[in-house]
Amino acid sequence: MSRRADDEQRTPRPAVLVAVLALGTTALSLMQSLVVPLLPAIGAQLGVSANAAGWVLTANLLAAAVATPVLGRLGDTWGERPVALGVLAAMSVGTLLALVTASLPLLLVARVLQGASYGLFPLAISVLRRELPAARLDVAMSVVSSTLAVGGVVGLVAAGVLTRDGGDYHRPFWIGLVVCLVTLVLTALVLPRRPATGSGRVDWAGAAVLAAGLVLLLLPVSQGNAWGWTSPGTLGCLVGAALVLPGWVLLQRRRTQPLVRPGLLADPRVVVPNVAGLLTGVGLFASFLVVLQYVQTPPETAGYGFGASVLDAAVVYLLPGGVVGVLLGPVAGRIVARAGALTTLRAGAVCGLAGFVLFAVLRDTPAQVVAAGLLTQLWVTVAYAALPALVVAAVRPEETGVANAVNSIARSVGQAVGSTVTVAVLASGTVAVTGFPTAGSFTAVALVGAGSAAAVAAVTLAGRGRRGPAERTGTAPVPGAR
Repeated sequence: MSRRADDEQRTPRPAVLVAVLALGTTALSLMQSLVVPLLPAIGAQLGVSANAAGWVLTANLLAAAVATPVLGRLGDTWGERPVALGVLAAMSVGTLLALVTASLPLLLVARVLQGASYGLFPLAISVLRRELPAARLDVAMSVVSSTLAVGGVVGLVAAGVLTRDGGDYHRPFWIGLVVCLVTLVLTALVLPRRPATGSGRVDWAGAAVLAAGLVLLLLPVSQGNAWGWTSPGTLGCLVGAALVLPGWVLLQRRRTQPLVRPGLLADPRVVVPNVAGLLTGVGLFASFLVVLQYVQTPPETAGYGFGASVLDAAVVYLLPGGVVGVLLGPVAGRIVARAGALTTLRAGAVCGLAGFVLFAVLRDTPAQVVAAGLLTQLWVTVAYAALPALVVAAVRPEETGVANAVNSIARSVGQAVGSTVTVAVLASGTVAVTGFPTAGSFTAVALVGAGSAAAVAAVTLAGRGRRGPAERTGTAPVPGAR
């Protein structure tokens, strides 16, 4: 074997590998959150309506839903390294396009390319499972997973800093481009070439049907407030999703090499983390959006809020939770290894419940809002540490990528639902005279978040009796898991 081939087979240092993979998932969440505070500026600077600007978020979400399961499966069958490099290249091209264009259609193309970033997380988990010993896997997955929540806060802060006082909306994309390019180079240097863990081919027909079903589901979820919940477009998409997605499951049963094995979808040990991921996504965006709007509301007009700027809202009220997430990631992994993923997930959900209840009843001072945000961020960090451990424990090594891709989709759907519900509740409570929601509207959103956290705790209790040997260890797959 040549020296170069020997270098390609050498296992990278675990700390370096985890750092590079964590940077990739940071880039993923950064791309997702970076545009949230930019939407008003995008609409104003491009001369389009708020509904049109909202497609900057929707296009990214739809692209992610279409690409993520395919990329997870490609990672299993082709190898994670080439797929990850392709994803990072697409992200870099998309971010560069977002930087240079002043056209909404081209910006939407850029956001579609950036949507491939969602595939990085399942690819990262697959790499960790293959490269690291079982004793280090839980902590490593926790560190990488925690950056999903942390990167979102970083994106909000970066957007606030670079667009304060009416700055050009293009500026934050420079940070995204730098992160993408650095991650691309480091990934090329660090990730070793390995044979694929899976075999066979990608079920492209199944991928197309799944993509159609997810688009039909996510379009009304993300655009229902703009279209109207009883409009023909919304109802037609929901009916279409209700027909296409069950049809996709039937199609997968007929395939000799399905995109996602039907038995995997029905396995209670996989259902539990997928449902918990969806509910955690609801709580994550409900917390982000309700805190951002509440603290920016001028008290002299609405009778509540602190009149904070976008920058102050991100730095003072959200950044502390991001810092806690960075520090807690390795700790959460150790807790998963010792106490079990279900127990850890349940404890995190209790923290989220406490945070939303605190916000519902005590939000008169900045300290109270910060404390509530810390508790909800603690929930998300702990949940993101536990979810991949649950998935990895339940599936075969060759299904690690696609199984985590399905979990990623569940979290993305939850985030879309959380965003839509939050906007709908606040909009329905807006007072025409002031232009701001009533204080009770914020309480209602907090109760939605509390309900999602309570539901996660209930799901973990339901799944407690279904644990197999792998879930108890939190690392090894269950032999013959179906």
